[in-house]
Amino acid sequence: MYTTYVYKNTPVGASSAREKRPYNAFVQTTRAIVAVHREQARSYRGFCAYAEPSNLGASHLLTDHCVKFSLPKVGTAPFCPPEVAGTVAVDPGASFFKRVLRFAGPGLLVSIGYMDPGNWATAIEAGSRFGYSLLFVVLLASLAGMVVQCLCSRLGIATGRDLAQLCRERYSTRTAHTQWALAEISIIATDLAEVLGCALAFHLLLGCSLTFGIGLTAFDTLLVLALQNRGFRRLEAIMLVLVGTIGVCFFVELLLIKPYWPDVAQGFKPSLSALADAAPLYLAIGILGATVMPHNLYLHTSIVQTRLIGKDVASKQDAVKLARIDTIGSLALALLVNAAILILAAAAFHQSGHIDVVDIQDAYHLLDPLVGGALASVLFGVALLASGQSSTFTGTIAGQVIMEGFLNLRLPCWQRRLITRGLALIPAFIGVWLMGDDAVGKLLVLSQVVLSLQLPFALYPLIRMTNDQTLMGPFVNRLPTKALAWGLFVVISGANGWLILQLFG
Repeated sequence: MYTTYVYKNTPVGASSAREKRPYNAFVQTTRAIVAVHREQARSYRGFCAYAEPSNLGASHLLTDHCVKFSLPKVGTAPFCPPEVAGTVAVDPGASFFKRVLRFAGPGLLVSIGYMDPGNWATAIEAGSRFGYSLLFVVLLASLAGMVVQCLCSRLGIATGRDLAQLCRERYSTRTAHTQWALAEISIIATDLAEVLGCALAFHLLLGCSLTFGIGLTAFDTLLVLALQNRGFRRLEAIMLVLVGTIGVCFFVELLLIKPYWPDVAQGFKPSLSALADAAPLYLAIGILGATVMPHNLYLHTSIVQTRLIGKDVASKQDAVKLARIDTIGSLALALLVNAAILILAAAAFHQSGHIDVVDIQDAYHLLDPLVGGALASVLFGVALLASGQSSTFTGTIAGQVIMEGFLNLRLPCWQRRLITRGLALIPAFIGVWLMGDDAVGKLLVLSQVVLSLQLPFALYPLIRMTNDQTLMGPFVNRLPTKALAWGLFVVISGANGWLILQLFG
């Protein structure tokens, strides 16, 4: 048994670490962790440790532990897919309920992308301008997302590889690199929405300027560093807390707003007349892009492999079933959140004649006088911050999946996060500088339209591969699933073609 002390700035040649001033007194433990210090000490600058065996009187200075601080040089858990693959064991002999709980998690991480700040901008504008009439678009987009994400989990479980790896293996180098570039654009567009959402939350809750808030978002890299070498289940638990925070905030807000529920139910009824004009159709495509996100296809095929399952067909079939439950349940929660945002905007703004509310900050400031208290706006700001911050973690993992899958290149997670955030900060700063506070809403909606335009390039290889008998074996898509998947592809591609004509025609 050892008692271990860690001291700051102890010279390597010192005869006794006791002679030096301790750093915040000392860090003490009663386990035999001396051997672990060789790795743990790498994260401290100028630290030395000595261990004193309980049965010896002499102190032993561990001079080889005195290392300079250095950031991780390789990808680590929980953000690096190979480091977390097969780390969550699922006992095949456990009850069905316990197996469902053990498999729950990947769908939750994917669902975070379905409720990021970009969704807020499109949903608020849709609700304030058109009331409940576009609720059916949110419903259909969420159902489409469930279909697509179930294909992703099936591909990852059946092949043991993610979509990016399969694209690199099956397509030419030029095609794979083009797909990688498009996937990176989608991640940057997603991160732009997260930057603007978090910056706006800081602006609304703390009263700082938007520019300062944008600068604060750069420090989210520290959160990534703080979670280095943590287990994947811990990351999933953090995501559950953040998603729960968003859900509770909107539940309370709906209780305060008190929408007329018969009208809400009518809004879920599909209506082509609601999309007759260019403006609602533009928003509908934005909702689609904000819901089914391209990088989520790559992400889900990878993180579903964190579950340790058998290699036989029966085990994989059980895993596909459990993953389907996880996916549908998680995206149903995302559907409720997205619908709640649109319902909130329709009930609070459209019904009161404020049909020009298209920005998140306008919604925040109008909630207090319309509801009659400050609680609604505070909850709105807290939910916005939780939404933006939760998307940071999933964006980091997706970036690692895409870079490693397409390019066979693995970067330290903090570098990956810093590069992506840096590229997203540039348009955010430029937009706010040129257009002021009005830039946030416009950039958020634009980012979701960009995501919608990228979606077919990720969806096409996913459908092709899950339809491939030689690749999927007994898990290949059946005829109804094939028809549904290709139908979604045609609808999404057609809507994007129309959008391009409207924007540039």
